[in-house]
Formats: sequence, C-alpha cells, structure tokens
Amino acid sequence: MPELPEVETTRRGLSPHVVGARVDTATVRDRRMRWPVEPGLEQRLRGQTVRQLDRRAKYLLFDFDKGQLMIHLGMSGSLRLVESHAEIGKHDHFDLSLDNGLIMRFRDPRRFGSIHWLPIHGEHSLLAKLGPEPLSDELSAGYLFERSRGRSVAIKNFIMDNHVVVGVGNIYATEALFRAGISPKKAAGKVGLARYQRLEQAIRAVLSEAIQQGGTTLRDFVGGTGDAGYFSLSLQAYGREGEPCERCGTDMKGLRLGQRATVYCPKCQR
Repeated sequence: MPELPEVETTRRGLSPHVVGARVDTATVRDRRMRWPVEPGLEQRLRGQTVRQLDRRAKYLLFDFDKGQLMIHLGMSGSLRLVESHAEIGKHDHFDLSLDNGLIMRFRDPRRFGSIHWLPIHGEHSLLAKLGPEPLSDELSAGYLFERSRGRSVAIKNFIMDNHVVVGVGNIYATEALFRAGISPKKAAGKVGLARYQRLEQAIRAVLSEAIQQGGTTLRDFVGGTGDAGYFSLSLQAYGREGEPCERCGTDMKGLRLGQRATVYCPKCQR
C-alpha cells in the first residue's frame, strides 16, 4: 500500500507538470471504486485550471477555482503522467487530459482507491478527524505524551492511528520504533516524555529519509514519473525477522500487532 512518503513522492513528481495546466477532458472508465465516483465529475473538471497540488495524510488534493479534486491511491493505486497516445490498460480507471499534452492517469487494479469532488476546499468527512501531519510543527513529543496518557494500546498501534498522527504506516512505525529503542508491544501510556522525544525525532527522520529516497519499493508502487522508491535499501527492522540486529547482533523477532507484521530487536527495544 502506498504510504505517506510514496504519496508525497507522487505529489512532488506530478506538481511541476499539472499545476498551471488546464483540464481539456476528464474520463471516468469505471466508477466502482471504494466509493462510487460521483456522476457529473467530468463536467465539473472540464475547462478548470489546476492551481495547486497539496497532500493531507494520504489524500492528494488538486485545487481548482471552483472546488477540489481529492484522490486516495488505496491499496494498489498509482497516478502517472503519460503521453496522449499511451495505451489504455485494463485497470486505468481515470484520466485527466491536460492542455500541455499530458494525461494524468489513475491506475488501480484492486479499486480500493477513491476519487472525490469537494465543492469547498478541504471540507470532507474523510478529512475531518485526522491528526496532525508528522512533519509539521503540530506534532511534538508533548502532544504524543499527552494523547497517550491512560492508553493501554501498544505503542506501535498508537502511532499508526490516523486520529493521533497521520501517515505513520506499518513500515515507518516499525523503523521509527527501532531507531527510538522502544518495543512495539509497550503500552503507549507507559512510555515517558523523554522516550516520546526520541520517538518523535525518529518518526520525522524516517519519513524525511523515505521521501528523499522516493518512498519504499513495494510491489505495486511507482511514483508520478513511473520510478520506484529506494528506501527499502535502508530498512533496519521491517522485513528482517530472523536476521541479526544491525546494532547488537541479536536475532530480530517477529509478531503480529493489530493484524500487521511487526519486527523488532528484543535486546535494543524495551
């Protein structure tokens, strides 16, 4: 599943080519996404100019004068820029044809992604209760510490909760906890402020590095220009069950938390 760094990589790849471009035509080939694509979207978009491309959590937000197009990539979706003569594939469900000769194409084999029209910028039920962005000034160790008081949920599940902080997916939560030296099993309410300070710094560092490297190479992910990410080459914990810890040499252990695979070092992470 594309996570925050992959979505941000997509945003950065698309932005120079779509911002300032006018929509010639919009084509919806299959409205059966996670939520049905609303009727009339094609007419709403035709003739409008993309003013800005933002991201909130894992939602891409295309600003137009008369509203906002919100796209979520789901489990296997990707947005790519293709030439006007590019062959249309079986899973290419949505095209935005621009006046610069390019097409922004949404491909989603599993159709868990979604496309929404927001008449008022930034106002949608899916955005209403999201926590702060992990790379923003709104996220702090003090905030995490206060939100965690009295919580018995595992710290890994706590930081993966989009109501607490957005965009810390399974891979990046695993890596951040390893760097911070915190066991993923530890109750969030039992983690002290000093350790939250290390965790907050680790979350920022892991996500920033992943964005700089173009995201993590997953089976279905490519960025807006068609290139895969390379952060997987830097993973120290995720996917390394049974391998020696890069810090102490102890075999990394695996377990499942919240139905997600988790890997940690039983010696380095307490």
